[in-house]
Amino acid sequence: MELRQLNTFVTVTKLNNFTKAAAYLGYSQASVTSQIQLLEKELGVYLFDRIGKRIFLTPEGEKLLTYSKEILKLYDETKESFSSNELKGTIMIGASDSLCALRLPLLLKEFHERYPAVEIVLKMKNYNDAQTALRENEIDVAFVIGQKIGSPEFISDLEFPEPLALLTIPGHPLSLKNHISPEDIVPYNAILAQKGCSFRKAFEKCLDDAKLFPKYMMEVGSIQAIKQLTISGMGISLLPRIAVEDELNRKLLAELDWAGAPFDLVTQIIYHRNKRVSPMLQAFLDLAKETMKPL
Repeated sequence: MELRQLNTFVTVTKLNNFTKAAAYLGYSQASVTSQIQLLEKELGVYLFDRIGKRIFLTPEGEKLLTYSKEILKLYDETKESFSSNELKGTIMIGASDSLCALRLPLLLKEFHERYPAVEIVLKMKNYNDAQTALRENEIDVAFVIGQKIGSPEFISDLEFPEPLALLTIPGHPLSLKNHISPEDIVPYNAILAQKGCSFRKAFEKCLDDAKLFPKYMMEVGSIQAIKQLTISGMGISLLPRIAVEDELNRKLLAELDWAGAPFDLVTQIIYHRNKRVSPMLQAFLDLAKETMKPL
């Protein structure tokens, strides 16, 4: 079954005449007849009833007509999508909840305005899951916060430091103290993100290295909830500073004078080294470098 045969079949049904279809398509009538006969032979059905000089579609012909129109339409759309200069397609992005909320909205809005025909699919992926998804080709590109990924398996297209802030409410005993050490935070409740989150890992590592454990750890699923619980006086928390700039300026939160080991985290945009960077993906990466700036 060839596209040419399906197009001939649709044309015959439209003009309801073999001779007219042949003239319209620039074929001989024998060629049109042969193409229809080949279709009938391949499908094992009759497509037309011939009564006198008139032709009528059989039920099988009606069925094939529906499929043929869809196939030819899809063929035309496929050709058009590759011949157009407009960027089209889908970009699969993996990103942590924190980056989705803090750094991606402006980028995604600007990209959609520039390339409205490109569909963005955003999947929530933590630091480790994003790397696995890149290996499995489930996503095209990942935005991650964590320890710098230096593996040759991935290409880091953009990276910059992501400052973290150890937080509590103004007036808290720790907010009045200089040079906060890991030992100082142990007596207080710790409000932390879910397991797998890079800044939770940073918090736990600083205590593990000192062989210390907090009095109580509360696991919370979103940055907004962590902020609200900290503002309510439930305990201390560790968050990207970009997430709490407004609350710090409004004196709803206080940043502690941390004197322990630095939380050396970076934000990176990475993709697999074997990933083919299409013009669409390259446009996205270029715009990301324009719009995403360190704090």
